[in-house]
Amino acid sequence: MSSVAVTAQTAGPRAARAAAQRRDRRHRASRSASRRPGWVSYTLLGVALLISAFPLYFTLLLGSSDPQSIAQNAVPQWLPDLSIFEKFATVIESSQINFYLALLNSVVIAVVVSASVVLFSTLAGYSFAKLQFRGRGPLLVFVIATMAVPTQLGVIPLYILMTDIGWIGKIQAVIVPALVAAFGVFWMTQYLSEALPYELIEAARVDGASMIRTFWSIALPAARPAAAMLGLFTFVQQWTNFFWPSIVLNQSNPTLPLVIQSLQATYFVDYSLVMAGIFLATLPLLVIFAFVGRQLVAGIMAGAVKG
Repeated sequence: MSSVAVTAQTAGPRAARAAAQRRDRRHRASRSASRRPGWVSYTLLGVALLISAFPLYFTLLLGSSDPQSIAQNAVPQWLPDLSIFEKFATVIESSQINFYLALLNSVVIAVVVSASVVLFSTLAGYSFAKLQFRGRGPLLVFVIATMAVPTQLGVIPLYILMTDIGWIGKIQAVIVPALVAAFGVFWMTQYLSEALPYELIEAARVDGASMIRTFWSIALPAARPAAAMLGLFTFVQQWTNFFWPSIVLNQSNPTLPLVIQSLQATYFVDYSLVMAGIFLATLPLLVIFAFVGRQLVAGIMAGAVKG
């Protein structure tokens, strides 16, 4: 007798259907994992890689050139040279910007917001996906509906609020409004609905685990792949965020996008200097992807197979 038939007799047809679906997903995942990609896949991936890397390569080309060459030719040279390091030093030591303060502010904002979004989104996603309470469906619809509201509509009241509490020019004015994200709640709800079986939660409750202990020991490890991707997306979004910081912050307490904008706030724009600053601001993201990209992909694949 198959395991699905046994489950149907012991736990009912609904549990049997869920077990059959999980078995089919595992079978499809193992079959797709054993299939080796061909030359077409590698060719498409190579083309996508070249297209993605070209803007960064072009930034290096312009950063290692001079304004006169850029004005005469859109592509002043084909290979970057060592003069790019002189432009890096000029950007870092420039008297019109505070590069180190901007770097510190960007790190603090991106790390704090990413950690907060992951924590609160996982808590809310676990509640919407696995807990039964009145109004769960309409409340989730309301959270998702807020994603359709343009950010620009809330700028004026939010700016007035920050002015009233005296946060203009301070980084908490950027951190606090971004501590929770509706997309993160939706993302974690969808993932936990499929990746976390009810049987694990019920087993934890039978063993006497509290609600918080069940979340910490059962739900959080199951949500780790999706939480890692959400944290990475949020970090990149906050690192490159320009719109709201440009409104609520000033040049005495800036972030990296703001100081890069300050490099071209003159009558003559030195595009080589601006491109060098853009590459410096992008470099930490490249380092993060180089170190954690493989672990993120491995975690996502593990979560997909387990689901």
